[in-house]
Amino acid sequence: MVPANPRVKNQNYCNQKACQRARKNKWKQSKIASDPDYKKDQRDYHKQWIEKHPGYYRNYRKQNPDYCDRNRELQKKRDKKRGLKQSCKRDALKHFSYIKPGTYKLIPFNKKRDALGGQIIVIPRC
Repeated sequence: MVPANPRVKNQNYCNQKACQRARKNKWKQSKIASDPDYKKDQRDYHKQWIEKHPGYYRNYRKQNPDYCDRNRELQKKRDKKRGLKQSCKRDALKHFSYIKPGTYKLIPFNKKRDALGGQIIVIPRC
């Protein structure tokens, strides 16, 4: 319950830090949803911040494995809700290769069959 302040009619948030943070987050979400310029400015600011702090998110995930596990589970729930069965690309390369190490000549195909369409010819060693 919000402690009433007699000077503020229709008060929805108290002066505690958590309440003020919730108020600010709610305002920011509605502002981003309704103002495309503000949304673009926020996106640009975030890109600049990431450029100044490379590796921040990688380090954060490494130091907080519980966060990663929770996020993974929540993503599975969101995918299930949307009806997605897989969260990865079906045509993505496998982590192993059928091609043995060596020297090859690659000849591309003109047709759009696959992301890696082409012919591979072995060049024998002399």
